[in-house]
Amino acid sequence: MNIVKRTQPRPLLGRLWSLFAAVFVLGLGGFVGVAHAGYAAIVIDPATGEVLSAVNADEQNYPASLAKMMTLYLTFKALQSGKLKIDQELPVSTWAASRAPTKLDLRAGQTISVNDCILGMVTKSANDAATVVAESLGGTEKQFADMMNAQAALLGMSSSHFDNANGLPDPQNLTTARDMAKLAMALYHDFPQYSHYFSTKEFVFRGRLVRGHNNLMDRYPGMDGLKTGFTDASGFNLASTAVRDGHRLFAVVMGGRTAGARDNLMARLLDDGFDHRPTPEALVAQAGMGGSAHRVLAALSPIETADAEDAPVTHRRCSGKACTEAHAPVCKPRRGKTCPPQVAKSTKAKHGTGTTRLAHRNRKTTKKPVMLAASKDDKE
Repeated sequence: MNIVKRTQPRPLLGRLWSLFAAVFVLGLGGFVGVAHAGYAAIVIDPATGEVLSAVNADEQNYPASLAKMMTLYLTFKALQSGKLKIDQELPVSTWAASRAPTKLDLRAGQTISVNDCILGMVTKSANDAATVVAESLGGTEKQFADMMNAQAALLGMSSSHFDNANGLPDPQNLTTARDMAKLAMALYHDFPQYSHYFSTKEFVFRGRLVRGHNNLMDRYPGMDGLKTGFTDASGFNLASTAVRDGHRLFAVVMGGRTAGARDNLMARLLDDGFDHRPTPEALVAQAGMGGSAHRVLAALSPIETADAEDAPVTHRRCSGKACTEAHAPVCKPRRGKTCPPQVAKSTKAKHGTGTTRLAHRNRKTTKKPVMLAASKDDKE
């Protein structure tokens, strides 16, 4: 009799746990449905406004560092109005210096030029540089986020909301592939004088070579921008623009399961767009990240990492004209992140101190003008 009494509660407890698990999973599914679709893509012809491909284009996703495109828009707007100057030195606050990687490793009390902030955001997707600009224009990053949302409304980005300047994990950072495409087109249309920044592949910052994450620009003829983005919750995002035979297209991919899958999908989207055919939805889904529960748990993670480096990055410490290659950080696979193959050494080029390397805009290799990164010494 005692045995019966001891074994009876266990099936009931098991049923209760099963019920709790089912409710929890259903709850996660509902949250995911509201927060983001998991994967999305869009291709637009800016000349006609025609949407050449669209999959989940109006479903909300996490922007990750694509949010910096709006920070850059407001930066260019301030430069155009004279509120900022390109060589102006901006102060680095304790808050800006504390922002999570990826970053330029700025220190509180230093200054950094507007030019280097732009280059840092475009290439390294530097979160600290984005916050420096945000505080300089908005007073605080929160107030700058209000400016971002106001500008988004003006641009017709009705499904977007920004809660910080850099895209670091926040449940209030939401956007759609269509809205990001609108923003990308607005950047090129409203500020053509600054569009060359998006072609930057690397630049030298205070003696260190800073390389970018947008590796597809090296592989896709005619691609000359724009921006990568990654968090565990968002997956691998990419906004791109490319020119073929004098014709420009804009495209956005959100929720890629790996950097490689995202890049391959982007190349296919652009190829199909230039050939005036839609990309099959199955290909977009295949490149997307799966696992709804994992995405929600990643979104709730207290670890703030945005735009983690897609591939091993080589840093060089430079002295004069000679640069000595240092050990590249090792990409460590982890849950939610896959390390792509290393870039062959044969693709590396030599670069001098104080220069930036730009992506090729056409199939033929052409010489590009060189932009100088500020050479001002660190302020301790």
